[in-house]
Amino acid sequence: MMVRPISRGQAQAIRKVNAGLRRGYGWSSANWSGMVVAKDARAINRVSAQWIVPHVLPSSRSAYSSAWIGIDGFSNNNLIQTGTSHDYVNGKASYQAWWEILPAAETVIPHPVYPGDRIQASIAKLGGGNRWVIRMRNATQNWTFTTVQSYSGPQSSAEWIVEAPQLNGKPTRLARFAPIKFARCRLNGANPKLKMNERGYMVQNNRIVSVPSLPNRDGDGFAVRRTSLPSPS
Repeated sequence: MMVRPISRGQAQAIRKVNAGLRRGYGWSSANWSGMVVAKDARAINRVSAQWIVPHVLPSSRSAYSSAWIGIDGFSNNNLIQTGTSHDYVNGKASYQAWWEILPAAETVIPHPVYPGDRIQASIAKLGGGNRWVIRMRNATQNWTFTTVQSYSGPQSSAEWIVEAPQLNGKPTRLARFAPIKFARCRLNGANPKLKMNERGYMVQNNRIVSVPSLPNRDGDGFAVRRTSLPSPS
């Protein structure tokens, strides 16, 4: 995932939908928006969060979105992640859960997902080896999925992200969705105390299309909102 600093003009546009933003403009990306905590290598062994699956609004063209937690991928090509997808394709909304370890493609979790469902997800390292447990619970539909996989990435960043996933190597058009609220974010089992400058904004076709809120008072939650603002250079 390629990131770049937020420019002064972009920060001015972001202020229109993010009251109280004064400094710490974070980073921008063509397909990520949310929070990233960067650490030294091998410093991260667990990440978790909760969120509610958003409603996807109709659009004239196919559009896609995912909400997920993960480890790595911010400054390297490794990534272990799990999340939900909320797409609008060929005139129809669709929802599903999945997990993924790059460079392999995502694996769909074969359980139902609907807008309004309460999701609890975690990724945790098992002992001192390369075995990791990926767990997702849909509290609304009353199912739990768990898988144990091998992963050997650097463990240098933790993410809570809304993404416009890539198709054929290019970011897709971001779907129009209701705000996605990440809650009870945890890093190595503790409150990450999220900071303003750890936020990322999504920019597509010279427009800011996704903006995270300020962290909540406890520093363990925030919301991501779909927007459409000019992106000054």
